[in-house]
Amino acid sequence: MRHLIIYAHPNPNSLNYALLQHVADILKSEHNEIRIRNLYQINFDPVLSWSDMEGQRSGKVADDVKAEQEFISWAEHITFIYPIWWTGLPALMKGYIDRVFSYGFAYCYEQGIQKGLLKGKKVIIINTHGKSREEYRQSGMDKALTLTSDHGIFTYSGLEIIQHFFFDKADRASTEDLRTWKEQINYVYSQSAQSTIQMA
Repeated sequence: MRHLIIYAHPNPNSLNYALLQHVADILKSEHNEIRIRNLYQINFDPVLSWSDMEGQRSGKVADDVKAEQEFISWAEHITFIYPIWWTGLPALMKGYIDRVFSYGFAYCYEQGIQKGLLKGKKVIIINTHGKSREEYRQSGMDKALTLTSDHGIFTYSGLEIIQHFFFDKADRASTEDLRTWKEQINYVYSQSAQSTIQMA
């Protein structure tokens, strides 16, 4: 399969980077085609400008946006890896969504009805956050994140979410935590691969 990984974390020694490497290793071991878009590494401009907004409606997007859209169009499976900061996406990832998931590419309206344009693509989202899962549950933040990202971005654009991981207390993760998380990731990717083979 054609796998695209969209990654956002500035620290090359971070937990997120270790998870990125792990996902890449899994996909390589299964002989998938892989493309990685490290948004910090490529210095992606996250600022949605007025010219971007004008261009979206006319179907004329900036060259850097067009390049990212071509990666997304190429992919059959997309993995997003990023931390939860201030109960949301890092600014760089949010800006990527603002600019790349543009009108006419990721969604449109037909006779006033919204339509996702990225149907047929599967998505896995891997997030880390500092608070515990229980704290997120008690505050309702777990539901809020599901609404704003899963429904507000991914399924809105027609993407099929296979799994959304929330790895909690990540700022103090133990070796055992990391091993468990990697095992969970292994299982989901293996199940996704088997499902794809059965459908082929």
